[in-house]
Amino acid sequence: MKSTISKSLTLLAALTSVAFATVNSSSCVSAEEYLNGIAWQKPAVVTPGKTDSDPPSDAVILFDGADLSEWENGDQWTVKDGAASTGKGKITSKRTFGDCQLHLEWSAPTPVKGSGQGRGNSGVFMMGRYEIQVLDSYENETYSDGQAGAIYKQTPPAVNVTRPPGEWNSYDIFWTAPRFGDDKKLVSPAYVTVVHNGVLILNHFELKGDTPFHRPPQYSAHEPVGPISLQDHGNPVRFRNIWVREFQPPQGEQVRKPFLRDGDKETPIE
Repeated sequence: MKSTISKSLTLLAALTSVAFATVNSSSCVSAEEYLNGIAWQKPAVVTPGKTDSDPPSDAVILFDGADLSEWENGDQWTVKDGAASTGKGKITSKRTFGDCQLHLEWSAPTPVKGSGQGRGNSGVFMMGRYEIQVLDSYENETYSDGQAGAIYKQTPPAVNVTRPPGEWNSYDIFWTAPRFGDDKKLVSPAYVTVVHNGVLILNHFELKGDTPFHRPPQYSAHEPVGPISLQDHGNPVRFRNIWVREFQPPQGEQVRKPFLRDGDKETPIE
């Protein structure tokens, strides 16, 4: 008798547990679906490079190791073994860009000469006026907002990941250009995210203006697109594998207000 009662109680407990689980599970399932009311354009298909350093199919190739025909003053720099070495004066891209993704690789000279700002110094100028510093910052002390990866005179990088002289460094720069109104006043500042040798060193940093040595930064109205310049600072820095992707955010149109859909029932979200 006791055995029968025990088995009955065990069965009842099991059935209760299953019923509770079923009810609990059902309560977590909602038939409603949220829709944002935006009709999105289909994203373009881009073929990535064989590696993350190789240009994708929609990239503009500024230097592939062959020549500097894409650059003003390129004939004043030297191209050897797939790399371009600084020469007489800066070089400036013939093409212009606004919001973009820029990849380039650079190497500080060997044997090591100089110290501080006099050692492996160059720079990447977005739109010809906003500098991301290039410097041999491997075991080389200098002011923090002037080391490799700094927005010159505005902020240092979060960390120093510079490789030894003679080795190759990579910069992946994600640039948002400043916007100016018809009255030439600043509408929105420039922003930049920088990845140095695969490490995030600047995350959506808001620039205070241009990056001069001799005065505070300031914004002056300019065209919505501008060239990329590489600086000659008197040190034989080498560059290679330079490409750019113009960036366009996803395009969509708000065709109706957001709503919840449950079968044929639609409930607007005010």
